[in-house]
Amino acid sequence: MSCKSDITGDKTPFTFNSGGTKAMEMTLRWYGTGHDTVTLKQIRQIPGVKGVITTLYDTSPGELWSRERIHALKEEVEASGLKISGIESVNVHDAIKTGDPEREEYIDNYIETLKNLGEEDIHMVCYNFMPVFDWTRTELARMRPDGSTVLAYTQEAVDAIDPEKMFESISGDMNGTIMPGWEPERMAHVKELFEMYKDIDDEKLFENLKYFLERIMPVCNEYDIRMAIHPDDPAWSVFGLPRIIINKENILRMMKMVDDPHNGVTFCSGSYGTNLKNDLPDMIRSLKGRIHFAHVRNLKFNSPTDFEEAAHLSADGSFDMYEIMKALYDIGFDGPIRPDHGRMIWDEVAMPGYGLYDRALGAAYLNGLWEAIEKSSK
Repeated sequence: MSCKSDITGDKTPFTFNSGGTKAMEMTLRWYGTGHDTVTLKQIRQIPGVKGVITTLYDTSPGELWSRERIHALKEEVEASGLKISGIESVNVHDAIKTGDPEREEYIDNYIETLKNLGEEDIHMVCYNFMPVFDWTRTELARMRPDGSTVLAYTQEAVDAIDPEKMFESISGDMNGTIMPGWEPERMAHVKELFEMYKDIDDEKLFENLKYFLERIMPVCNEYDIRMAIHPDDPAWSVFGLPRIIINKENILRMMKMVDDPHNGVTFCSGSYGTNLKNDLPDMIRSLKGRIHFAHVRNLKFNSPTDFEEAAHLSADGSFDMYEIMKALYDIGFDGPIRPDHGRMIWDEVAMPGYGLYDRALGAAYLNGLWEAIEKSSK
């Protein structure tokens, strides 16, 4: 059911879905056959993992996804004993983000894609509204004391590099894979992309996001498609580009500006957590009913602007993973959740952050936390 709640402390309430069973759905991200070093057979063997978060990886932003291709992907996943728990991502074309007149064509394609997903009984879509770079790291294989390698970021490195050289600086550490948001054909046009956003500030980006959401909400309501926006990563401006999905204030603004229960968020602890001012459990509790998907991972900070991925275990990084999971439990979160970026361990060679071993450990750890929280609450 839906109800109104003034959970922001002001006089402008927004809608959320109340109630719900306290049972999240553990998943793993999978990029598809031919794109991922991890197989569905391997994912199926991780205890407690029942579904995958996947995508049509070889599609371009703005491209229409046919129902036939979606159905074929679904059949492949289900043949392995798993299910498609959601899509990450149906990428948003830059013309939509910049408000270019040709956005209408790309929004129409997006609407048709959502319709086709709904007809295939897929009801959660993660997406982002980040200009140029979907995420930013300055290292893809920083060595940790235990010998594992991880994704890492330092603001000093960003400040010292020409953004057009960003892809060149990290491409050698991709282990032969193509990382989402950093496709070579996209990175070849970085200069033009920056030109597209030269007149776009935070307010214009908010306006264009509002326009996009208002256009797609009717089909989301018709087919029960829960749109889950992913936060900007890191949660501050990079290379002078606007960043809006970065903190509690901005995400609550987004919830209110398109007050529809299908307009929700992907709560990514590792992205919001890049800014140490963000109180992650408090943010979760402020978004009851509007968190449609969760990425849970840990970061270790060497300074406020120098951080690296850590194992999911609380003691290995800077976040209290118990409190994050407890907040999700307390709000009745029952959507898909996945362990996010893992370390590269045990000599595995895979897409940085997306190997099998450490993410499997993360899934087991998060499931263990959830079980303990659930039992202690009773």
